[in-house]
Amino acid sequence: MSSFGTLYTVSAPSGAGKTSLVKALIDNTDGIKVSVSHTTRAIRPGEVDGVNYHFVELEQFQAMLGDSAFLEQAEVFGNFYGTSQTWVEDTLASGLDVILEIDWQGAQQVKTLMPHTRGIYILPPSQAALQDRLTGRGQDDSSIIDARMAEAVSEMTHYVEADFVIINDDFNVALDELSSVIKAERLGQQKQQQRHTDLLKALLA
Repeated sequence: MSSFGTLYTVSAPSGAGKTSLVKALIDNTDGIKVSVSHTTRAIRPGEVDGVNYHFVELEQFQAMLGDSAFLEQAEVFGNFYGTSQTWVEDTLASGLDVILEIDWQGAQQVKTLMPHTRGIYILPPSQAALQDRLTGRGQDDSSIIDARMAEAVSEMTHYVEADFVIINDDFNVALDELSSVIKAERLGQQKQQQRHTDLLKALLA
């Protein structure tokens, strides 16, 4: 029996540390990849096309949408984001786990299409900490930060839709908890049965 990977969605309000946690997880965990989404938003300083996102024009995004190329897609702050369905399915079929860094809307879409998806929600330790992180980026003016804070409060109500909730107060603790989710899933009975078919047959012969 071939072993299929597990699909995870990781969602969080802007500034909760989702991207940093996922990057650290990928760097320290074998057999897992993060999906690189397509987006119409402008590239930010330090970002690399094809690494952080596939940066595309609106016309190209709309063409892909018309071709049903996306597993999920959403509009966030006037920009569009989408996940390649073909890439996700092929990567899972190869036995690798896949993480989608997407907002709660996208997580809902993915869960509907792929019910076995495991949802993870990252929360900040407080609203004050979240505002400090947004301000500390130095990328947005106060009006944008205020808008992001208001949106964050609304977004955080959707933590109840996730299978796992992690509070990112201490980064190393949060990373350890995120890693524990992946490890526990891999030790599930069905996954172990897929991974160790010959061993289990021999043990029970």
